[in-house]
Amino acid sequence: MKKDTHPKYFHNCKVFHNGELVMTCGATVPELHVEVWSGSHPFFTGKQAFVDSAGRVERFQRKFAGNYFKDKKKG
Repeated sequence: MKKDTHPKYFHNCKVFHNGELVMTCGATVPELHVEVWSGSHPFFTGKQAFVDSAGRVERFQRKFAGNYFKDKKKG
């Protein structure tokens, strides 16, 4: 087998959610910072949570505000 072809593997990779350590696993990086994990996902918890990534809601509201739909022809 060739040397230096595989990345370094960390057996104790720490996974953080909202700054809190939630689990450890094996990965090619020593730390992972995630926005959503099974302990916070609505499918597993039954609770609805709102995640806004990079202002997508504000961008959507700006795009579709005003007369956006009035200018479209029905067809």
